Amino acid sequence: MAKRTECYVDTSAFIAFLDRSDSYHALFRRLFSAPPPLCTSALVVAEGHGWFLRRYDRRRAAQFLAFIDVLPGLTIRGFDASELAKIRVILKKFLDQNLTLADAHGLAIMRELRIGACWSTDRHLGLDGVPLVI
Repeated sequence: MAKRTECYVDTSAFIAFLDRSDSYHALFRRLFSAPPPLCTSALVVAEGHGWFLRRYDRRRAAQFLAFIDVLPGLTIRGFDASELAKIRVILKKFLDQNLTLADAHGLAIMRELRIGACWSTDRHLGLDGVPLVI
């Protein structure tokens, strides 16, 4: 059996999995049922927490953080001044797109760790709203 490839997980994938009303919920429920080693950004965690807090309430935001805490094989990459310096290059390169800091940090992490798979429904990381699952 081939070794599984590590995947980067964007905010939209976490939301799709945890929000049953999301149109991609079934796909991400299947993917998260037996995930390979996963990696995400601290910015994605912050973005996801904020999304659940604004869309629902404090309880759902806390449930999101609890899920992150228990997800096996998840590595969370930190974000500091040195990471900001790295992503400025990416943000400058893609000035024609609405990349968030979380999006750009994800692209930098994928490049640095040579991660070829990204779970996302975001058109910047996925393909125009179609989940990028490699």
